[in-house]
Amino acid sequence: MGLPSIAKDLTVSLQEDRPGMLARAAEAIASGGLNLEGFAEIAGTLHLLASDPRSARLALEAVGLRVVGEREVVVAPVEDRPGAVALVFGLLAETGINVSYTYVASRNRIVLAVDETEKAIAALRR
Repeated sequence: MGLPSIAKDLTVSLQEDRPGMLARAAEAIASGGLNLEGFAEIAGTLHLLASDPRSARLALEAVGLRVVGEREVVVAPVEDRPGAVALVFGLLAETGINVSYTYVASRNRIVLAVDETEKAIAALRR
């Protein structure tokens, strides 16, 4: 497993869960020249990882989307093999770290919203 890092996850309210809302968000990120590195959308709430969170927030707000939260998350590289993600979750569980939500990011990485980011980083570096 590679070295985990800390990044910012943006939580975006899509206001309406209808066709075109995800395209609007993705186009806003792209128009700012930013890379959308990971995302998950569930029932009108979008979580995203962008190369520059501050610029991503401005781009989203410029098209009328509301960023309702920003949270430090752990971004952990994982191998593309059976059991790799289970190992990550197991290490966090052994350390007593709760995962609030998670999603897949580009380049074989997972995003982990945890209750203790520094403790999670230490656990994943073992």
